[in-house]
Amino acid sequence: MSATLLSAWEDTVRAAPGAVALIDAATGRTWTRAELDASGRAWRDQHGAKLARQTVVLALPGGAEWWRVFLGLLHADAVVAPLDPGEPLAAQRTTAAAIRAAWLWRDEGLEQIAPRPRRARDERRLLKLTSGSTGTPRALAFTDAQLLADGRQVCAGMGIRGNDRNLGLIPLGHSYGLGNLVVPLLAQGTAMVTGVAGLPHAIAEAARHWRPTVFPAVPALLRALALADIAPAHLASLRTVISAGAPLAPEIATAFHQRFGKKIHSFYGSSETGGITYDHTGDAALTGKSVGPPLPGVRLTPDRSGTVVIESPAVFTIGNRTPGAHRPKDHLAFTADGEVVLLGRAGRTVKIAGRRLDLAEVERALRALPGVREAFVAPHAERAESLAAVVAGDTPAEALRTALRERIAAWKIPRKIVVTAAFPLTARGKADTARLRAMLEA
Repeated sequence: MSATLLSAWEDTVRAAPGAVALIDAATGRTWTRAELDASGRAWRDQHGAKLARQTVVLALPGGAEWWRVFLGLLHADAVVAPLDPGEPLAAQRTTAAAIRAAWLWRDEGLEQIAPRPRRARDERRLLKLTSGSTGTPRALAFTDAQLLADGRQVCAGMGIRGNDRNLGLIPLGHSYGLGNLVVPLLAQGTAMVTGVAGLPHAIAEAARHWRPTVFPAVPALLRALALADIAPAHLASLRTVISAGAPLAPEIATAFHQRFGKKIHSFYGSSETGGITYDHTGDAALTGKSVGPPLPGVRLTPDRSGTVVIESPAVFTIGNRTPGAHRPKDHLAFTADGEVVLLGRAGRTVKIAGRRLDLAEVERALRALPGVREAFVAPHAERAESLAAVVAGDTPAEALRTALRERIAAWKIPRKIVVTAAFPLTARGKADTARLRAMLEA
């Protein structure tokens, strides 16, 4: 019989029931594997009978309560759909209805969305909800085998071990959190520190006190840490610092390395595939040359159309036109030594004065300028056949235009440039494109 998330967890509990599984940094409370499992079973005993083979949206912050309900849903044989708890209640209900979920669990408890027939037993275990920045999130169905494969590939590529301790700030229900925090705890017992406020000194204090060894993060958190007045000794326990969710500017990686003596490892993945590449040396992040080579078990193949096909046991199959394979929306290229370079999002071509232009080309030119950490380019809201850009950095807009004249043709240079200290982010740590467009339209 194939392993499931639940059977993997039960094996982990049996192997060392007294080992620490979860630490709440805010309260100092710790849960052993056996205690955490018992809390999930108790939740199942109370609610599970009506949830078996039903889809349940889980909209909770990623702490001990999230784990209690998540384990309870696994024990109840439910299909779990993790959702950002920061979404307004109306949006949570709309999303739950759109994916035909029967129930919604939030801080206030269990709420029925609509009566649904029990699903016939199949392989689906969890629904990943893609980013909702352009509308109602799309649900991607994953099996136990695919989720476990992603966790195995991530742990093997990053060297994450069962006796490690994860500093858990990223959302647990996002593909990044599932592969780097959830599955490692379920399948090999990698403990997690939760309940940490996302502020530099709070992160540093939690790291100093609880001694995590692995820190999956996003660029905005790492930049804040690099700029804060934090003693390097506070982060001394960290062996592996990971950045994903958005491009990591080399200057952030350099500043972090200079302050703390630790390299940042770039990680690239997607909801459809789980982890794809990993910069295992940390050298590529310092130069921005790549996001590393493919993870173990992941195969990348350029096809005749100029895109790349990603194949691995972690790629979703249910509803996939090509089961086990996926063509990402990102333009990818390869270095001579097989590392992957992100060139920008595909399908963002516009016409300027009758000439076609890939907006990613202008974004790359902006990111290459000194003092620029990130760039977003879109058609100008008021001037036809013109561009506008939001730039995260310290260089004035006119200086950016002057520097661009030496790199790209004049017709490609954005007429409007908004400079900001940092991009607005979604709860998943990605650039919030809806808010960026609003900044350009203001």
